[in-house]
This record gives sequence, structure tokens and C-alpha cells, in this order.
Amino acid sequence: MTASNNPFPIQPVILSGGAGTRLWPLSREAYPKQLLPLQHETLSLLQQTALRVADPGLFSPPLLMASQEHRFLVAEQMRACEVLPEAILLEPVGRNTAPAIASAALLTAGVSPEKILAILPADHRIDDTTELIRCMKLAAESAANGAIVTFGITPDAPETGYGYIECGPAEAAPRGLFGIASFTEKPDAHRAREYVESERYFWNSGIFVARADSLLEEFDRFCPELLEACRSSLDTAERDLDFQRLGNEAFTRAPAISFDHAVMEHTGKGRVIPCDPGWSDLGSWKSLWQNSPRDEFGNSISGRVQAREVRNSYLHSADKRLLAAIGLENMLVVSTRDSVLVAPMEESGRVGRLVEAMKREGIAEAEHHPVCHRPWGSYETLAESENFKVKRILVKPGGSLSLQYHHHRSEHWVVVSGTASILCDEKRQQLQANESLYIPAGMSHRLANDQQVPLVLIEVQCGSYLGEDDIVRLEDVYGRRAP
Repeated sequence: MTASNNPFPIQPVILSGGAGTRLWPLSREAYPKQLLPLQHETLSLLQQTALRVADPGLFSPPLLMASQEHRFLVAEQMRACEVLPEAILLEPVGRNTAPAIASAALLTAGVSPEKILAILPADHRIDDTTELIRCMKLAAESAANGAIVTFGITPDAPETGYGYIECGPAEAAPRGLFGIASFTEKPDAHRAREYVESERYFWNSGIFVARADSLLEEFDRFCPELLEACRSSLDTAERDLDFQRLGNEAFTRAPAISFDHAVMEHTGKGRVIPCDPGWSDLGSWKSLWQNSPRDEFGNSISGRVQAREVRNSYLHSADKRLLAAIGLENMLVVSTRDSVLVAPMEESGRVGRLVEAMKREGIAEAEHHPVCHRPWGSYETLAESENFKVKRILVKPGGSLSLQYHHHRSEHWVVVSGTASILCDEKRQQLQANESLYIPAGMSHRLANDQQVPLVLIEVQCGSYLGEDDIVRLEDVYGRRAP
């Protein structure tokens, strides 16, 4: 293997396929935590990750691995922060990090086998980008010679929610890198204290730097069936607007396994670089509380909240409702429009299991937000009963719903603000604020916003069946099929 004289630009690979259920009810499968502005007023965790590696002198445009369910949300967030991805690969099903990384390495190696990849989870907090880039440059120097480098985060507490990496012997060059002696998954409190006191152990960040061909060699050595499934899924991938859909049948054959378990625990190419960039994986409400500003009583409070005699707690109101708390200590209270979570802070790590149980029981709130995001905008159900449903619909500037009709329901539209451009049975018209329109069942129609400001309208549906699958799409600018 020939070392490259200049490892730059590095190819960022941003992993954005997670469901984020441990931060329910704020994060849900249909709109997971990486798409939320948890640590910034406006930028999501995904956007912050992309902007950290946006220097064109050091990095190529990013390659994004995302769930097909989030494709338009991911694309819109990249557009909003002015990042143009190299590609967006869509995973048809969740298969953990190893198949995602193998697919990215295969795609990159098809063009440039010696290209160095920087693999970054989309849902992590990093405060010190300068430190991250410093470590990235050192890692790239080692990766150019075939190593697979991971970042070990300097621990500041015996955290039991993270995996640990034990450092082996120091590398002669470049200085600052070490061999890997062992990996440990989430130790108990006693072992975690021993690890921190030894100063040989670091938190496992899930960040990796390696050449594409080095990754593929190790995948072929330790999990060839996974690599073959990913290769077949890439061979059968379909173009879909700005996306590449990995082949469903082949990708589903890939084992659901993490990159650590599939490769890093077995390879002799593994190296670790100690790094302290102000990192957290924000993997639980307790972690989010620890990484949020707190008042003099140790409380992290956001939204419309009134607290009396409350200490060391996380209180979050995500809508306009008032959240009032008295006499709480070490508690977690999160209120959204449709759900409320209450738990002792130390039990916050069990939220993911609670969500899985609710999903098995068919509880819709386990997966879906009250606001449903679509490529053209969003809608929110305000009220519903057996024969009617009321929605608030927002259409972005330039957004257009599909040309469609319904078998079982009629619709009444009232424009609240903006201008609606409407096509009904090939007749075009515009509705201004405070104007309305009736659309009977069976009539083809399309709603669009041709203006430069958002369009907001109220839709009242009436009929014997009001499910979202009563949509017959005749045309769709986003290439979607009928549910």
C-alpha cells in the first residue's frame, strides 16, 4: 500500500441514520435528534456536524448516510446551511454503523481507493472544532499509511453510559497516537472509576479516520458477508432526485452490527488518538442536562416553565403550554404538545426501552410527532373525530403538494396567510388570506406556493375514512409514490 504524500482533502462521511429514541418525546423515529437544534438556537446537530468539516482546503463535500424516511429533511437542512453534499445514500432499513460505513467506503473506493474518510456521527456535540481538526490532521497522517484511527475522548468522570478504549503502546510516528489494547462496552461504576484513575482509558467517540481501501480490506477479512451485501445493495442502487437509494433486498441481508464489533475489536490496524474537543454523544436526557447551561440551583430550564424549590433537574416545555414544577430534585420533565415524560434523572437511560415497548403496543406517539414534515413543508393535526379532521398546513416558498385525489373524503381549505396557487380539475386559481375553497371527493387537485413567503391554511377533512393512505398521486415533483 503506497502512502499518499498529501492526505487532503479528506472525505467526510456523516452518519445520520439513527432514530434517537433515548431523547423521546422530543426526538422520535420520524424526526430524530440529529435533526433537532438541541445545542444551538437554529442549527441542528446534523448541520453543526456538516459545518465543522466544511473547509474546502481540508475536506471534500460530505457524503451523507441517511434513512430514506428522512431524505427530504436531510436535504433541506443541508440546503439551509449552504452545504452541497457529494452524495446522499439512503438506507432502506436501519442496520447500525458497520453496513453504513462499508457502503460509504465502497462508493468512495469506486472512484479513489486511497481516499481518506473521516466518519462522523451526526448527533454528537463538539465544542472545540480547532482541537477536532488538529486530531483529524494527525489521524489522516497515520491513516494514509493504512491505519484505522479512532478518537479517544479524555474522560472527566467515571461515565457508565459510554464505551471505553484502552491505550496500547505509543506510535513512533506520528506522535500522539497509540495502539489499541482493548475495547470495553459501558462498564459498571466501579470499573469506570478504575478506568478514569488509570489514565490509560478513553471514551469511545465513534469517530474514525481511514483510507477507503483499508476499511474494505478489514471488512473483507472479518465480515465478508456484510461487505458482499453492501456491494450488492450499491450495485442495485437507484437514483431518486438528489439521492441514491441502496438496494432494499441486498442491504436487508447485511447483519445489524456496529463498526466497533465488526472490525475495530479484531483488526491489527486500529489506532487511537486522545482528543479533548468538548465532546458528548447526547445519548440520554441526563447527558443533555449535563451539557446544557444550568442556573444556580443546577437546573436546565427551557420553554415556558415556572419552577419553585427545584434542584438539579431538567425541565423542558416544547410548546406554548406552561410547565409548572414544585419541590423536585434530580428529576426529568419534558412536555411536548402530545406527550409528557417524567422520570428520575438517573433513570433517563431507560427511555429508549420504554419507547420500544410503546411501539410494540402500537402507540403512535412513540414514533411520530404531532407536526409531520414533508418536502413541501409540514402539517399538524389540530382536532379529529370519527368523521372529520382539522389540520394546519404550512407550504414553504416554492413548495408544491402532489397532484392527487381522495376516494373517501372531501376537503375545505381556508387560507390564513400567504397566497395559495391551486389546480382543481385542470382549472387554476389563487386564494388570498381569508378566502376558502371546497374540494369534493374524487376531484383532482394540487396545492402550491409560488410566492416568497410561507403559505398557511386550515384544512377541514370530512368523510367516512380520513387515513393518510387515501391519497391517489397522479404527479409528484418529489418522486413520491402513493402510500
